[in-house]
Amino acid sequence: MYANTSAPGPKQNAMSGIGCNGRYHCSEVRVPNKDDELLAERVTAGRAFTLLSLQLHSSKMPLEATMMIIDNSEYMRNGDYIPSRFESQSDAVKTIFQTKIDSNPENTVGVMTMANKGPEVLVTHSKDIGQIIKALHVTSSKIGGSIDIPTAINIAQLALKHRENKNLRQRIIVFVGSPLEGQGADEREMVKLAKKLKKNNVAVDFVAFGDGIEEDTNILKTFVDNTTNSDNSHLVSVPPGSHLLSDVIISSPILSEDRGIPPEAMGDVGGASGSGGTNNFEFGVDPSLDPELAMALRMSMEEEQARQQAEEQTRQAAEPQSEPPVIDKDDEAMLAQALAMSERNDVDMGEDEDMDEEEAIARAIQMSMKQEEKEQREQ
Repeated sequence: MYANTSAPGPKQNAMSGIGCNGRYHCSEVRVPNKDDELLAERVTAGRAFTLLSLQLHSSKMPLEATMMIIDNSEYMRNGDYIPSRFESQSDAVKTIFQTKIDSNPENTVGVMTMANKGPEVLVTHSKDIGQIIKALHVTSSKIGGSIDIPTAINIAQLALKHRENKNLRQRIIVFVGSPLEGQGADEREMVKLAKKLKKNNVAVDFVAFGDGIEEDTNILKTFVDNTTNSDNSHLVSVPPGSHLLSDVIISSPILSEDRGIPPEAMGDVGGASGSGGTNNFEFGVDPSLDPELAMALRMSMEEEQARQQAEEQTRQAAEPQSEPPVIDKDDEAMLAQALAMSERNDVDMGEDEDMDEEEAIARAIQMSMKQEEKEQREQ
């Protein structure tokens, strides 16, 4: 008879899992189970592992002060690279700069030229891409003359020596798109300079393109061989084609460490014969795009080779070793008897031959004597 004026409270049936708010609004309430808790734990662990991987990845990135020496000789006007040698080189310089800075914010990059009136430093130890673009724009109006690699490298080494952060490793990247001249064409002088750089812990990378790969490539290779320390110096040759110079460099060992790719995963990518536009990658996989797959394929190949070598060694050990044939005493006696009979026959045959000759002579003498007696009787 009396109306219930109290506000209805939420009710929940613990058995059915249905909660109601008032008379008409009901919703299903999902009770967490063990699978949900396990999934949440896995997600949390995955996030922590990803964060740790990123921290380790960033800690392995190299700390380097890099000096890029660009070629601004008269040969840079050629159009065999898209759109021209100099523009293609400028694009590669910007790519290297951005990769170095992205790999570690403490890295610094500088730019200098080595032709026209002589080597000239444009930017030293910078982290601003704007300064690099401005320097390249200024250099585009200073194209001419011939390159002087030894002088430019000495100046670059001096600039690296005065870097602010002494913890940064030193690296010089040289673009060579014209023939070597002067001391740069003298292999003995270049080797002497290379050993000096190695002594001072300076890594040197050469990017040869255009006339730089058509002539004197052996000198550059010898220079790298005498400079490298723990495979920290490289020579990348890029022939003309539809590919971009920057694309080949970013897939080469020059920038592999900056991109977090192990050097062993690169194989022969970007080597002295890298063509860039074609698929010359080992196993058909670009390590710069999928380093994990490239490393897995290489490890699989090495394991297969080790397994085959182990099987070959086991097979050789299981095979009986060849021994000299064993000759019984009876066989030896028969062999000796046969040899003796052979020798006796040879002697007998020799004696028979001698006796036949003597008998023939005797018969001839007798016949001659009988003929003489017959003639005497007739007279």
